[in-house]
Amino acid sequence: MDTELFPRQRTQVAPGAVHVPDWLDPGRQRELLEACRAWARPPAGLRTVRTPGGGTMTARQVCLGWHWYPYGYARTVVDGDGSPVKPFPDWLGELGRRAVRDALGEPQAAYAEAAYDIALINFYDADARMGMHRDSDENSDAPVVSLSLGDTCVFRFGNPETRTRPYTDVELRSGDLFVFGGPARLAHHGVPKVQPGTAPPELGLTGRLNITLRVSGR
Repeated sequence: MDTELFPRQRTQVAPGAVHVPDWLDPGRQRELLEACRAWARPPAGLRTVRTPGGGTMTARQVCLGWHWYPYGYARTVVDGDGSPVKPFPDWLGELGRRAVRDALGEPQAAYAEAAYDIALINFYDADARMGMHRDSDENSDAPVVSLSLGDTCVFRFGNPETRTRPYTDVELRSGDLFVFGGPARLAHHGVPKVQPGTAPPELGLTGRLNITLRVSGR
């Protein structure tokens, strides 16, 4: 925010996990938002995810490249309308690789050409949450890239062993980047709170969008 006394700084939250504030400029945020709106339309559009126990996730989701369902991947929306999953665009893969380079630097140079081929796009309204979980359904240890649009959230980043403490709460705002790989690749993480009405007014979004990029290894 322009009114802050001190600009927010790039922060290593844990070894291999880095928060880069304001990584997406306002123009790129608007471009991503328009792309997300197109992807969210049916077929294979925004859906409510149902868990094996019969519950539902409060954040709604659309997938690109591979369709994620608890707890696997498919080429069709097997838990929805059955349509083929929407394609993963090349430009989004390049955005993911650039995010890794900018966040993690030279130690992660091996992932400079990683074949990012999955996007999970979650939409959070004011009441949505995400419980602590690990991104462990991929056959790759390439870093996970997370981009935020719209309302600010509390992002809880924990450890690989347990859903409980120790963890760190990070404030993610519109345009922020969070990357986790290496020893943090399988850390538990979640979203305990969204702060309604905090999106940049010029973005024209009510709620929060999170674009998560992964390498399937498939």
